[in-house]
Amino acid sequence: MLPVLLVSIDNTVLSFALPQISESLRPSGTQLLWIIDVYPLVLAGLLVPMGSFADRVGRRRLLLVGAVGFAAVSVVAAYAPTAGALVASRAALGLFGAMLMPSTLSLLRNVFVDREERRLAIAIWAAGFAAGSALGPIVGGFLLEHYWWGSVFLLAVPVLVLLLALAPFFVPESRDPAPGRVDVVSIALVMATMTPVVLGIKTLAKSGVSTLAVGSVVVGLVAGALFVRRQLRRPDPMLDVRLFTRGAFSGAVLVNLLSVFSLVGFLFFVSQDVQLVLGLTPMQAGVALLPGLLVMIVAGLAVVRVVRRVRPAHVVAVALVFSAVGYAVVAAGAGQSTLGLLVGAFVVLSLGVGAAETVSNDLIVSSVPAEKAGAASAISETAYEVGAVLGTAVLGSILTASYHANVVVPAGVPAADAAAAAETLGGATQVAATLPAGPAQALLDSAHAAFGSGVGTTSLIGVVLMLVAAGVALVTLRGARS
Repeated sequence: MLPVLLVSIDNTVLSFALPQISESLRPSGTQLLWIIDVYPLVLAGLLVPMGSFADRVGRRRLLLVGAVGFAAVSVVAAYAPTAGALVASRAALGLFGAMLMPSTLSLLRNVFVDREERRLAIAIWAAGFAAGSALGPIVGGFLLEHYWWGSVFLLAVPVLVLLLALAPFFVPESRDPAPGRVDVVSIALVMATMTPVVLGIKTLAKSGVSTLAVGSVVVGLVAGALFVRRQLRRPDPMLDVRLFTRGAFSGAVLVNLLSVFSLVGFLFFVSQDVQLVLGLTPMQAGVALLPGLLVMIVAGLAVVRVVRRVRPAHVVAVALVFSAVGYAVVAAGAGQSTLGLLVGAFVVLSLGVGAAETVSNDLIVSSVPAEKAGAASAISETAYEVGAVLGTAVLGSILTASYHANVVVPAGVPAADAAAAAETLGGATQVAATLPAGPAQALLDSAHAAFGSGVGTTSLIGVVLMLVAAGVALVTLRGARS
C-alpha cells in the first residue's frame, strides 16, 4: 500500500502546487501541461515492459529498486531550477514509478487466491489511491503554505524509506517460473506508440488540425500496429494481446481508463478554480475536496458487497453515470461556480470513480493465471496512467485553449507579462499583482471569466464522454460474472 499511497499523493499534490509552480518557474501553458503529463506518459509507456520484467526477475526485487530510484529523483525534482528541469525530473520519476506500480497489484493477485478475499484486497488497494489523494492535498497544502513548491516532492522520501525497511520482512517474493525473454524491440514500440499519440492529442486540442498533430497520431498508431503484430508472432510475447479479444477484459480496461480520465481532468481545473478564482489557500482547497475523496474510498469498499448481487456491467454503468452527473453539475454553474457547487460535484463524481475502479481492476487481474499477474496488472496500471495523461491532455488542453482565446489583457501591459497572462490563469494572477488597481482588476475579471467559460466547455465534454462510456460498459461487460 505504501507505493500506492505515494503515487496518488504525488499526483494530487502536484495539481495543488500548479499555481505556485506557475508563479515561480513561469512555464508556458504547454510546459505546465507537460509538467503534469510527462510523468504518467513515461509511466504508461514502461508499465507493460516493467510488469513483464517483474514477472521475470521478481516482483519484490523490482519494487525495491524502483523505490530507491524514485526517492533519489524526488529530491532532484524538489530543487528543479527551471520548468524544463522539472519536466525532465518528472520523466525520470515515471521510469522508477513504472518499477513500483505493477508489482503492487500483481502481488495481491498471488497472495490472495480466494476470489472474495482478492476482490476486497483490490478494493482496499483502490481505496489506497483515494486515501493518498485525500492525504496529499492536506499534507501538501500545509507544506505549500509554509514552504516552497518543491517540498511536495520530498513527501516521497519518508514513505519510500519506510517501504525499503519493511518490504523485505512483510512482502513475499514471487515471479513467473517460466518467463519469456526481455524484448527490447517491443519496449521501444510501446514508447513509440504512447508518446506520439499523446503529443498529437495535445497539439490537436491546443492548435487544431496540423501536420504535427495528425502526423504524431499516425506515427503512434503505426507503431501500435507493429507492436500488436510482433506480440502475435512471438512464442513468448511481452504482452498477450489476445486478452483484448475478451469483451469483459477490454471493457474493464476501458472503464479503468475513463474513470481516471474523468477524475484527473476534473482535478486539473477544480484545483485552480478553488485557489485562483475562489481564493482558497492550498490547505483550504485540500480540505474542501476531502469529502469527495472519502466518498471515493467508501464507494470502492461498499461495491464489493453490491457486485455479489448485481451484474458488474450494471454496477459500472451506473457508476459512470454518476461521474457524468458530477460534470453536469459543474457545467450548469460554469462561470459562476461556488465552493459548495464544486464540492458537491466532486462528491458525486468520486462516488462513480470509486465503484468503477474496484470492479474494473478485479475483472482485469482475475482474468489471467497468477504467474502472469505482473503483465495483467501492468495493463490495469497502464489504463490508469493513460487515463491520467488523456484527462490532462484532452480536457486540460481544451481548457487552456479556451482560456487563451477568451482572455483580454489590458493595454499597456509589457509584452512578456501579457504573454504570461494569456497562457494560464496562474500567469494572469501573478501579472495582476504587479499592475495598478484598475488594470489589475480588469485583467483578473477577464481571466476568471475566460477560465469559467473553458470550465463549462470542458465539463460538457466530460458529460458526453462518461455517458458514452456507460453505454460501452453495458455492452462489453454484459458477460462478466462477479
